Amino acid sequence: MGKVTGFMEFKRKAEPYRDPAVRLLDFNEIYTEHDESHLATQGSRCMDCGVPFCQSDEGCPVYNLIPEWNDLVYKGQWRDALDRLHKTNNFPEFTGRVCPAPCEGACVLGITDPAVTIKNIEMAIIDRGFAEGWVVPNPPAQRTGKKVAVIGSGPAGLSAADQLNKAGHSVTVYERADRIGGLLMYGIPNMKLAKDEVVERRVNILREEGIEFITGAEIADGNNGTTSIKSLRESNDAVLLATGATIPRDLPIPGRELTGVHFAMEFLTANTKSLLDSRHADGDYISAKDKDVIVIGGGDTGTDCIGTSLRHGCKSLVNFELFPQPPEARAANNPWPTWPKIFRVDYGHEEASLVQGSDPRVYSISSLNFIGDDHGQVTGVRTTQVKMVDGKFENIPGTEKDWPADLVLLAMGFLGPDHNVSDPLELEYDERSNFKAEYGKYDTNVGKVFAAGDCRRGQSLVVRAINEGREAAREIDRYLMGSTQLP
Repeated sequence: MGKVTGFMEFKRKAEPYRDPAVRLLDFNEIYTEHDESHLATQGSRCMDCGVPFCQSDEGCPVYNLIPEWNDLVYKGQWRDALDRLHKTNNFPEFTGRVCPAPCEGACVLGITDPAVTIKNIEMAIIDRGFAEGWVVPNPPAQRTGKKVAVIGSGPAGLSAADQLNKAGHSVTVYERADRIGGLLMYGIPNMKLAKDEVVERRVNILREEGIEFITGAEIADGNNGTTSIKSLRESNDAVLLATGATIPRDLPIPGRELTGVHFAMEFLTANTKSLLDSRHADGDYISAKDKDVIVIGGGDTGTDCIGTSLRHGCKSLVNFELFPQPPEARAANNPWPTWPKIFRVDYGHEEASLVQGSDPRVYSISSLNFIGDDHGQVTGVRTTQVKMVDGKFENIPGTEKDWPADLVLLAMGFLGPDHNVSDPLELEYDERSNFKAEYGKYDTNVGKVFAAGDCRRGQSLVVRAINEGREAAREIDRYLMGSTQLP
């Protein structure tokens, strides 16, 4: 695939982000325009590696045909590349922007050299497809007469709805927020994933293909203004629960009740909603302007809190991470093709370094308590350094420190799904409180009810949610029709 000697002739060179000094002034996407010649060169680095681990279980969760569309981009056959990309991925414009690219971690070239820029090429293919008008609504030729309700409009729900609609079923997607997209809409900020230009664009195509979307729909027991999940089950031939893992991990230390301590999703959701509603003119969001901000927890969500706080104009910013700083290269116990646990500088870290002169992350640190004033407002966080002993973290005596903070954001992941939709059905849960449904089958203990995505497997990647949505749709189609042609 690609140029036979391309991996020896050309170095990896990812498409750059916009200048951090410029992009900090707005909430527009951080990406630059695609360069066709540059991408062809990068595509030429794809090796004829025999076994493409990039699309294996260690690589891409949706099994993208990566070597094929790398080769097609190298040859300038963009339309064919788009067709190959859409065979396995319903929404490459999402994954090309927000996926951490496990495919690159499993790239065979990555054994000795930097991996192929797979994520850049994927995003460029789908962006070219929209720009050229190749991505258009394609409703099914006929309907089966079967009705399916999908609860949740995140990546799992949308991919399942898309596949079920392609099979000819009548699909209705229910979303409790005021906009469709779930995590894609309110959990990921605009600078990583534009809402009107990217998310809404795809939702409108799905709508034109015949999928019905209902927003403001709280599905539960039917009381207090909610819609009854039991009635939806009775009125549909199948129901898919794709509600995500929405219960955040808390930090129950002294002072947690103080004003100014928020979950990351409270902060990010309010920011995006206000931005979309009024460009922040309504003031209905948690502002970091002129505040000392502490983000507790790393990962993508922590980075998004950093980037958002900087755009608000925070006074200072620190990011606490419990674990030690990762190594620059793979450790001996982290061999290829597993995900490389190495030190990375994401967009938010780069921006914070520009503003503050140093990386905002502090490693091997644990919070002891929040500090507040007489008015119940948080004013700081007391911490201690920690070390790992026999697999457990232990505090290091004499390392206590007080950090100033007017705003603390908890970005420590999620514990599991909300059970308001599942308790009325007496759904079974696994040991982590997720909806119990076997991987590959996705059916629950309740007839006609299936589950997929983070609500079934726990917090994970957007691309894994898309994969589970696709596979659940296949099993629902099999359940409804006796057989299936869905992949």
